Amino acid sequence: MDITLEQPARGRLITADEQELPAPVTLRYVSTDPLAVHLDFPPEVSLDGTPVTWTFGRTLLDEGLRGPAGAGDVHIWPCGPARVVMELHSPHGLALIRFEKAVLQRFLLRTYAAVPAGQEDIGAAVEESLGSLFGNV
Repeated sequence: MDITLEQPARGRLITADEQELPAPVTLRYVSTDPLAVHLDFPPEVSLDGTPVTWTFGRTLLDEGLRGPAGAGDVHIWPCGPARVVMELHSPHGLALIRFEKAVLQRFLLRTYAAVPAGQEDIGAAVEESLGSLFGNV
């Protein structure tokens, strides 16, 4: 059975001049892509007025709740005992977004309840990726 989990989260976008702006996000997990989590940003938060989704590893989120984690486009680290910061790099620049740690922990626990660590079946996701690469030949 396919399971999709969605949870709203109130992020705070930290600007270059250290102001904080509201950044509503939907945290999303889909059991057919069990190794990934998604951050869905609404159009009003993006630079070009279109919805934006960031996808990264569920283990990265897990590790980032406990200590600095990430390489490449996504970095996550605790900021004191109750908050977590995500640094998202794109060709347009970078965004720093702060979340309440408890919200991210609750979401992560729900994903592990849906698909426990070590029990991810990635066969369907691999087939879909290969199909898109090779045109379902």
